[in-house]
Parts: sequence; C-alpha cells; structure tokens
Amino acid sequence: MPSLLNQVIPALRLTRVATALAAVSNAWFVILWTRAAPEEIGPAAQAETPLWALLAIGAVVAVGIFAYGAALNDLLDVRRDRALHPERPLPSGQISLEAAIGIIAGMLLVATLASTVLGLGAVVLSLLTCSAILFFNGVAKHVPSVGVVSVSLIYGAHMIIPNVRLEFVWPVWLVMSHSLLIAIVVHVVGGRRPRLSRRALISAIAGWVFWSGVLLFVGWRRSGALWPDWVSPVAALGPAAGAIAFIVYLLMTTTRGTGARPRTAARVGRTGSCWLAIYNCGWLVGQGYSREALLLGSFAAVGWIAIESTHALIDRTIEPLEYRM
Repeated sequence: MPSLLNQVIPALRLTRVATALAAVSNAWFVILWTRAAPEEIGPAAQAETPLWALLAIGAVVAVGIFAYGAALNDLLDVRRDRALHPERPLPSGQISLEAAIGIIAGMLLVATLASTVLGLGAVVLSLLTCSAILFFNGVAKHVPSVGVVSVSLIYGAHMIIPNVRLEFVWPVWLVMSHSLLIAIVVHVVGGRRPRLSRRALISAIAGWVFWSGVLLFVGWRRSGALWPDWVSPVAALGPAAGAIAFIVYLLMTTTRGTGARPRTAARVGRTGSCWLAIYNCGWLVGQGYSREALLLGSFAAVGWIAIESTHALIDRTIEPLEYRM
C-alpha cells in the first residue's frame, strides 16, 4: 500500500486533480441547467444521452483539461521550481520529464476524445481552451495584467464546453469575474513577481470590462435581452449573496497580518475555486431546479471532503488550485 501511494501521490500533485472541483462543478452546472431549461438549446447529446453518462463525460472533459493545464504549468516552470520549490514532483525527481510530457499529452487526448460526444463545437472549444492554457503558461502569466484576464477567460471557456450555445450567460460571467478577482488577490497577497502595478491593474480591469461586454453581447444576441425573460430574477439572489459572503471572507482572510502570505494566498485560491459550486447551486435553486441543485450540491460537499482528505493524506504538500492553470 505505501508503495502504491508513493507512485500515485506524485501524479496527483502534478495534475492537482484533487482540486478540480470547480472545473467539474462548472461543467455539471451547464449540463444540468441545459437539461432542466426547455428554452436552452444544447447539443444532440444533451437529449440523447442518459444524464449519468453525460455528467461522467462532462467530468472527464473538465478534469482532463484541468490536469493538462496543471501539469503543463509545472513542466514549463521546472527550472524555476528547482530553485524555489525543490519538493515538487518534477524538480524532486518523483516524476520524470518524460512521464510528465506523457501525462500532459494523455490528458489532452482524453479530454478531446470525450468532448466529441458533446459535438463539434465542444471539440473546437476544448482545443481552443487548451491553446489558451498553453499561451497563459508560456507568455501571459509573465505579464500580470494579461495573465489574470487570461485566467478569467480560460475558466469561462472551460465552463461553456458542454453547451457552446448556452443562452443564459450570466453564470459564466460570474465565474469569469470571480476567477479574475481571485487571480488578482492570489498574485498580490502571494507576493508574486512581476508585481501587479496600478497601471497593470487598470489594464486588467479594462480587459475584464471588454470581455464581459463580448460575453453579454453574445447572450443578448441569442435571447434578445441582457436577461432572458424566462429566467426568474430570483435566480440571482443566491449567487449575489454568495458573492457578498466571499468578499467578506476575503477581507477577513487577507487582513490578518502579513505572516505566511504565500500560504494565505494558497488558501484563498483553494477556497475561491470551491466557492464556484456555491454560485452554481444558487442559480439552480433560484430558478426552481431543486433536484439539479441537490445533485450538484451533494457533489460539491463530497468533493470538498475529498479535497481536504487528499490534502491531509499527502501531508499538506499537494498543490492547491492557484488560478494559474
């Protein structure tokens, strides 16, 4: 048993699949929302495939892309990690570079093949998302104003893969906005370099405004209104309350002194990713899709327990999701 764990744990740390709760929650929300809302037009697979199979496929795509991004990040950062984080799987030699490349290629292949069930649009968007992740890790993360906006776009694109024709785009906008906020907080609190200057922050906000406008314009063109008539205004109450609660959490967490700032940033990133499930459940509850909300909420609860258990299993050395893909 210890020998098996010694082989599995480095792979878990490299891919960080134990923290893929947000990715799966987002994909499942789109699937459940599309199945529950008659007004939403989804791919043929949405109606022809049993829900359990559709959720399984969505999870495979979401986790595959997430793991691809996490492993790619560590592969490209291996030289820096040898100096700053020698305990990580690649610089410590727990996983060879060849094995890491194989994992990256394998995750990309698995995600792409699984997305074929969801239609050509899902395949194209999956490949575009993976390309965006490559751009982020190779270029964008070294330019903070571009990097934080790229993270926002990656999370939004990742979420839409199960239904590229989604009409109600406000949940995607909220995920993008939340991801941008967390990326900024993690960058600043974690003391990452290059620093996020005031000019870079203004540039990032401008980028967020632009892409928010693009997304909402697409939603308006599809439904004929910024807020579709068939979506109850009550649906926004749960996510709004969740957003306020998270801002309070951020203020309480990031103003408790300056000690152990990287650890605080990591905790904010991990909690921030899991918080997306709260938003997703809030949309479903507010729209009256109680069964779907119960299913997603149960998954989120089990996922959170699994994250904490895995985190403890590997002696608190697993890489938490840090909104860097």
